[in-house]
Amino acid sequence: MNIVITGSLGNIGKPLTTLLINRGHQVTVISSQPERRSQIEDLGAVPAIGTMQDVEFLTETFKGADAVYLMEAWEGIGSLFDHSIDFPAEFKKIAQNYVQAVQLSGVERIIHLSSIGAHSAKGTGSLLVHHHVENILRTLPENISIKFMRPVGFFSNLYRWLPMIKSKEAIIQSYGGDQKEPWVSPFDIALTIADEMEKPFNGKSVRYIASDEVSPNEIAEAVGKAIGIPDLKWQVISSEELLNQMLSAGINEWIAKGMVAMQHAQGNGSLYEDFYLNKPEFGHVKLEDFVKEFAEVYPQ
Repeated sequence: MNIVITGSLGNIGKPLTTLLINRGHQVTVISSQPERRSQIEDLGAVPAIGTMQDVEFLTETFKGADAVYLMEAWEGIGSLFDHSIDFPAEFKKIAQNYVQAVQLSGVERIIHLSSIGAHSAKGTGSLLVHHHVENILRTLPENISIKFMRPVGFFSNLYRWLPMIKSKEAIIQSYGGDQKEPWVSPFDIALTIADEMEKPFNGKSVRYIASDEVSPNEIAEAVGKAIGIPDLKWQVISSEELLNQMLSAGINEWIAKGMVAMQHAQGNGSLYEDFYLNKPEFGHVKLEDFVKEFAEVYPQ
């Protein structure tokens, strides 16, 4: 198959590209960074340098593809510290660009990286953007099949807490405790998408992706043990305190409020209601596997 991948060589794009090429597919990787060209070629893929904001570029790149993998990267929109960005509006623009490019190019098989929380129009905080994007993509004609992939929280997101762990010797959030929640490895997401590329496409469908099910306290215990801080705790503070900390750090107000609302949904379990109604088979990478990788990165 001739497959086009958006999202460059990120946590999902790189293993996905490698998996597809190893299975004999021809892969074109879209990246906005010219310096990525040689890395893409080294994997055996074809680089296409351009942006999600350029409909003409997307259309030309999609032409002739048997399937296209679509995603919206926060980094491709701008910094979370940029107060001038209207993130919901920008996500909607990218989705509308995809709709135009898909129709103009003639591609009929799409896999879209969505997110947990995309099922709901309220109560999910910043994840609301994925609900809007799915709805925009659903306006595509019936002959265009879309598989919406909804991964849960990424294990790799724990790297964002490295400075906090090093300075506070704690993971500080506005929810916590012993209630288990699903987590996923980017590799398992890539593997699931690669498998779905080779399965029949039919209409508009949804699939959740998860690797493991662990509680905040179990994460703190496993991470602490792996990095040599056996007393590492997952500390819970109020939503107001977390919001004030993020705003004081200069984070975009919409992002900060959205993160707090998302954590509230995690804490009361409402974020995962649709997930548990459509619970998938879990992937290969477990917490105990991830913390080994985390421990290698931690000293750096």
